[in-house]
Amino acid sequence: MALIVQKFGGTSVGDVERIQNVAKRVKREVDAGNQVAVVVSAMSGVTNQLVDYVTSINPLYDTREYDVVVSSGEQVTAGLLALALQNLGVTARSWMGWQLPVSTDSAHGKARILDIDCSEVLKRLADGEVAVVPGFQGVGSDKRVTTLGRGGSDTSAVALAAALKADRCDIYTDVDGVYTTDPRIVSKAKKLDKITFEEMLEMASLGAKVLQTRSVEVAMKHGVRLQVRSSFSDDEGTLVVDEDEIVEHELISGIAYSRDEAKITLIGVSDEPGIAAKLFGPLAEASINVDMIVQNVSEDGKSTDMTFTVTKSDMVRAVETVRKHTAEVSYKDLLADSNVVKISVIGVGMRSHAGIAQRMFQALADKGINIQVISTSEIKVSVLVAEDYTELALRALHTAYGLDATD
Repeated sequence: MALIVQKFGGTSVGDVERIQNVAKRVKREVDAGNQVAVVVSAMSGVTNQLVDYVTSINPLYDTREYDVVVSSGEQVTAGLLALALQNLGVTARSWMGWQLPVSTDSAHGKARILDIDCSEVLKRLADGEVAVVPGFQGVGSDKRVTTLGRGGSDTSAVALAAALKADRCDIYTDVDGVYTTDPRIVSKAKKLDKITFEEMLEMASLGAKVLQTRSVEVAMKHGVRLQVRSSFSDDEGTLVVDEDEIVEHELISGIAYSRDEAKITLIGVSDEPGIAAKLFGPLAEASINVDMIVQNVSEDGKSTDMTFTVTKSDMVRAVETVRKHTAEVSYKDLLADSNVVKISVIGVGMRSHAGIAQRMFQALADKGINIQVISTSEIKVSVLVAEDYTELALRALHTAYGLDATD
């Protein structure tokens, strides 16, 4: 007998019929003799509608009341799934975030989980009862309902699995696993049987939408075995595991991309000590996250060009912030470009192989794709290119690293 946490996303519980299908899937695990806890998202589209309700009343809303409203979508799903399970003869009970409780800090709208009290749920699971828990929600120290931020249900599921010391956490979604790249763009993309936590964390943070980044961080920290599976098929999914569980690592496991990038270049910045701090300090104070950074020193050594990237939604604010501080950071010109995409090759095999970056650069050069910015880490190489080349670049790199599926 195993203890399994199952998480079902918005598309998996999109309507009553799908919720009833989820109940049948949960029942199969129960019939196999396993203890099961289920974490659910709101039905697809519901959270967006709830957010719209809030902003239509007050765009500058009180985040405490925002959390009360938007957390209700998961609550509805949890109750409906518990009812569907009962209809199938399965003993089931829903548990709200405050009932467990899922204790969080008080950062409303983006709370972080501090602790989950599973003592009562463990007793119920031992008696054969299925626990249905709404994802995304918890309770702060002030006893107010909190939410974890968009995509937080994945984090709820992994944190619950860690607290329960579950044997596995299955994340059910509308895809049947983790692929080497986006199969909608590269038809020869392959589904991976296993991927390491580190690789999955890089892929999630660099644009892959399969798992939420914080959920992978929690899984890696607590050693929770994850499996990404489809709600609409019985095929085996992709296991996200510790590096030790993979006997032979592929050179490259996957290629991720993010269109949510904007490039800002300052031309003719004075080349002097502390200039970077004067530039990026105000951006940090404005809560603008800077990603890739490149600095080119001129021949005379007196000026430099500085390029950095931010999210597209932050581009206008970043430009305004820089312009407000021209007294501290003078420059000749400022250029902003949102027509860019970040493409990253990822693999723990990079640690023991040379020439990974060179192969990437050559494959892009062969297709006439100019690289604007480069950044690297131990297991990834990222480049910034014009967004118009996204599909061409992905296909070229997928082939260059031998990831294409064979017929």
